[in-house]
Amino acid sequence: MNADEAIVVKNAGSHFLLSRLPEWNPFPAVLRGKVRLSRSVSTNPVAVGDLVRFRTDLPGGWAPPSNVAEGGTPPGGDAAAAPLAVITEVLPRRNYIIRKSTNLSRQNHVIAANLDRAVLAVSLYFPEIKLPFLDRVLVTCEVYGVKPVIVLNKVDLYRDAAPEAVENFVSIYTKAGYHVIQTSCKTGEGIDELRLLCSEGISLFSGESGVGKSSLIKALDPSLDPKIGKISAAHLQGRHTTSLYEMYPLLGGGFVVDSPGLRGFGLVDLKAEEIALYFPEMLAASKNCRFTPCTHTHEPGCAVKSAVEEGIVSPERYNSYLGMLEEDTKFRQ
Repeated sequence: MNADEAIVVKNAGSHFLLSRLPEWNPFPAVLRGKVRLSRSVSTNPVAVGDLVRFRTDLPGGWAPPSNVAEGGTPPGGDAAAAPLAVITEVLPRRNYIIRKSTNLSRQNHVIAANLDRAVLAVSLYFPEIKLPFLDRVLVTCEVYGVKPVIVLNKVDLYRDAAPEAVENFVSIYTKAGYHVIQTSCKTGEGIDELRLLCSEGISLFSGESGVGKSSLIKALDPSLDPKIGKISAAHLQGRHTTSLYEMYPLLGGGFVVDSPGLRGFGLVDLKAEEIALYFPEMLAASKNCRFTPCTHTHEPGCAVKSAVEEGIVSPERYNSYLGMLEEDTKFRQ
């Protein structure tokens, strides 16, 4: 990483924090106007995890010295009055997670970039899981080159009451080739395994509202409080607190990105005939289809439909696939 490059570790809409990872020394920045315009297709041209170039030679600018405190305040300075670095360029991403902005007709939203894994937190109940939602996120991970890990959280609440539901869920996704970790923040089950997994690189924590993402992060490192977002609160003055994307360093190594709870997840830049390519178990079965291409819906000699009948591909995953084929165009670019 060059001297004028850093990683975005917090995104609060119009204000950012940067740090030269693996050093944890955040400092404030704003976005240059032309960078915003050049990526206008996205609601956020800069995402947490982006490697960016910045300038500090502008009037009032400052180069963060090595002894800047965690919040990014210059020595002897006031956090709220600290001059800002200016982001001038977003460097190419090696991967990212993106979703359709369902309240906008043509725009999308990049959740995070340059990730080593996406930890997808789900719960069977409280809130009740929506498998089509999870499968959309998994397809997106496959499309954009992010390794997903599924965390089935709150198992202490329903394992005794619904053991078959737990077993069925784990079976569906392990057979599809995904790593599933069962966790409970209350009992500590699975937390050590998850902590070890996240001890290297950058891990995005994502999921629907209420599944316990922030509790999982706090369980990994009790010194963190992702709900409050202590890092540089003075700089951001509490703005956009419900939509913050923020990275945290873990005491045991690695970095985690906390994201707001998701309520919808539309696919981006994916044609109907491409969707099956991103269901690993369907892709493997489709090599034996009689016709190419095959939509796996009505064609005779379809190996995917046979795999569903034989239990190789789960009916739940196949139904998610069919739902994606039929989705309203508002979920697609």
